[in-house]
Amino acid sequence: MKRFKNLLQKEVKELVTKQLVISLAFTVLLFNAIGQISKKEVQKAVGIQTISVLDQDGSEGSRALLKGLESARFKIVDQTGKGKDEALASAKAGESKLLLVVPAGFGDSLAELKPSEIETYSFMRSFSLIGARGQVVVQSVISALNETLSNNFLAAKLPGADPVSLKRPIKSRDFVVVRDRTAEGSAGLIAGMLSQQSMLIPIVLMMIVIYSSQMVISAVAMEKQNKTLETLLTVPIKRTSIITAKMFAAGLVGLISAGVYMFAFKGFIGGMGEEVAAAGARASGTALMQKLGLTFDTTGYLILGLSLFLAILVALAMAMILGVLAEDFRSAQNMIMPLMFMVMIPYFISLFADIDTLSLPVKILVLAIPFSHPFLVSQNIYLGHYGMIAAGLGYMLLVFIVLVIYAARIFSTDKILTMKLRFGKKKAPAA
Repeated sequence: MKRFKNLLQKEVKELVTKQLVISLAFTVLLFNAIGQISKKEVQKAVGIQTISVLDQDGSEGSRALLKGLESARFKIVDQTGKGKDEALASAKAGESKLLLVVPAGFGDSLAELKPSEIETYSFMRSFSLIGARGQVVVQSVISALNETLSNNFLAAKLPGADPVSLKRPIKSRDFVVVRDRTAEGSAGLIAGMLSQQSMLIPIVLMMIVIYSSQMVISAVAMEKQNKTLETLLTVPIKRTSIITAKMFAAGLVGLISAGVYMFAFKGFIGGMGEEVAAAGARASGTALMQKLGLTFDTTGYLILGLSLFLAILVALAMAMILGVLAEDFRSAQNMIMPLMFMVMIPYFISLFADIDTLSLPVKILVLAIPFSHPFLVSQNIYLGHYGMIAAGLGYMLLVFIVLVIYAARIFSTDKILTMKLRFGKKKAPAA
């Protein structure tokens, strides 16, 4: 046990370097800085929007229109008395998102209940996701105008009627059914919240798998390159203990690194998302999920943790074999690519597709990848598909056992010193 402890300490010291600590600290600072900058920009984008209005009509109808826009949380910059070109230049030079031009005769058309036309000039000052909200603002303005004018029409023609009830005579009560539970609410709200919650699982898995596997591959390749692996294999320690120590050390360091990255990523996402999400919607969504039983209990977290743990073990076992195949430290960087693809394929598929609706060949391919099963655990827990969960856990355990047996056979022979996987053409022998 003492020898294994010393071996484990050796592996951890080799993996934890100054470069690793500095890179992790820099990542935390960088992600949080970007998150704070994004937070301020999102606050500007979702706040009160400034628009310029050139009222060429000056009627009661146009003034009512402006009041309706103000009630819809638009800040209006009045350009009355200017020509169109002058108003356009003035609005463009200011902070207005667009210029709204109300033509002459607008009020008369409204009085006659005829369609009226207005002009909008949207200012595209940047092409970023937040900066390109000009078109969204235009649609919001038009929607607010139509809502205000239609309410005025109905109130004038039918004084005793409610305009909202007249425009929407049919009201629906929406219910969501999950297994044997039913609750009133929006299925879209539930889907959005579940997607937001399950988003972290693939990211955590990707971080742990990629970093831990890269550490194992690089460590084995460096030992082969520096000829220290030969010395290590002559020490009176079981080769299975060597494998276990390397995997345990890489998993521990990788888990810490992933935790740091997830902390930094949370600051980045929080900066962008907390201003967009509505507190009321979150509260109602949480209550709805509790009514439907879409919450994790202790058993659910244990199952999720076990699934992630088995996926990490599979990745480390694969990394151990790939590290043996690496000729040197430089070629070890290429060895991580197969593992990255195996993690990213189910990750992107889980983002854009439902595993149950995939064609049979694609479904088999996805489920054959061990890292697909942790992505599906939360969904299967919510839906009560515990048979699928057990099958996934058993499959990952079987893959891990097979890989460990194969890795142990490699370490028990001299193949560990001679196995190589080279990329590119072989050099011609010297004459």
